[in-house]
Amino acid sequence: MKSTCMPARCLCAPAGSPPVRALLTAGVLFLAGCAGTTEVKIDSLSKPKAEEAISYSIRSANPLVAEDSLRYKEAVGFVKTALSGKGLYEAPDAQKADIVVNLDYGIGPAQLRHETYSEPVYITVPGAQHMEMTIIGRDKNGNPIYGTVTVQDPPKEEMAGFQDHVVTRIVYEKYLHLTARDNKPAEEGRPPSEIWTIDATSEGESHDVRKNLPIIVAATIDYIGKDTHGQKTIHIKDTGPDVAFIKKGI
Repeated sequence: MKSTCMPARCLCAPAGSPPVRALLTAGVLFLAGCAGTTEVKIDSLSKPKAEEAISYSIRSANPLVAEDSLRYKEAVGFVKTALSGKGLYEAPDAQKADIVVNLDYGIGPAQLRHETYSEPVYITVPGAQHMEMTIIGRDKNGNPIYGTVTVQDPPKEEMAGFQDHVVTRIVYEKYLHLTARDNKPAEEGRPPSEIWTIDATSEGESHDVRKNLPIIVAATIDYIGKDTHGQKTIHIKDTGPDVAFIKKGI
C-alpha cells in the first residue's frame, strides 16, 4: 500500500514505539513461525482395522542408508518410540510380525522462498493550534496584563499506510515416510498390501535432519494407523511432551 504523505515528511517510526513493535513482531512471526514451534505437514492413509496389526519389524526403505549406521539406528529408535505410543511393539521374531514398517527419512535440496511482509509508514502531523489566555506584560505597578496568544500543540505521528518488503529465504524440506505392509511374501511380483502409511514433512531454514527428526516423528504419533483424509498442518512445540517422549526412547 502506498503512503499518501509528502515524501519529505514520511518516515518509518522508531522500532521501539509500541504500535510498530507489535506489527513488526507479527511480521517476524509470519516469516519464522512462533518461536519454539515447528510446522509439520501430515498426510496419512490406513485400511479398516489397521489397529489390529500391533507387532512389527522395521526395515529401511532407502537402499542408500546403511541399517547398521548410528544415524539410522537413532532414527529407528525414534520411530519405535512413536509406535509404542500407539500400543504397537517390535516382534521378537521379525518373521512373525504382523506388519513390516518401511522407514525412509532425509532432507530435500535447498529451495528459495520469497515472502512478503508489511511495515507501517508514519507521517509527522503538526499539532493543533488554539488560543490561550496568558500574561503578556505588567503595568507600572507590577500587575499582570493578560492577553491571548496562539499556541501550537506538539507534533504527533500517525500511520499513513504500509510498505511491503520481500524477504528471500533458503529453506530445506525434512521428510519422514513410514509405510506399514502385511508381513507376507509378495504375490505375482506385487508387494504385500499396505496397511497404513504416513508422510510427514517440515520446511525451514535448518538443514539439520538429526535435530528436526524427533520433532517430525513426534508429530506423527496421533496419526499412526489413522486416515487424515488429506494433508493436515500441525504446529508442535519443540520442547513439548510428545517430543520429550520421543527423545527419551523406550
